[in-house]
Amino acid sequence: MDKNEIRELIRIFDKSDITKLKIKEGDFSIELQKGFEGSVTYSAAAPVMQAPSIAPAAAVAAPAPVAHVGGEASINAAPAGLSIKSPMVGTFYKSPAPGAAPFAKIGDVIRKGQPVGIIEAMKIMNEIEAEFDCKILDILVDDGQPVEYDMPIFTVEKV
Repeated sequence: MDKNEIRELIRIFDKSDITKLKIKEGDFSIELQKGFEGSVTYSAAAPVMQAPSIAPAAAVAAPAPVAHVGGEASINAAPAGLSIKSPMVGTFYKSPAPGAAPFAKIGDVIRKGQPVGIIEAMKIMNEIEAEFDCKILDILVDDGQPVEYDMPIFTVEKV
């Protein structure tokens, strides 16, 4: 298979409901798998490439650093309390589609497993879910903004 055939295969696989595909042709084989535990593996005489696995969003306590300047306490950009962080590098979206209502707004109470946003990575939309029941205190990133791995997206409070 040439590069264009592989790209087309990946595009078709990405749009389908198939979760796992393995093709072997002579000394060339390709295995594609969707899901949090999945990876994309290419093998032949060429080196093996593996895509990173995607972990669910984690809520982590992050204390706010305080710096004393001239007798006054100033809070740095790091959010106080619990936060929902990005599990991957990608582009953050607040709603499921342009013009649709956002998954979560400041003040909303979110239940465990409920989506709070989407991160697009490599043309794949990954829903970010709450790890526990919580109240949204602040949304730290704008719609369409790039996010990094482990970057705080929401400041939350357990309910």
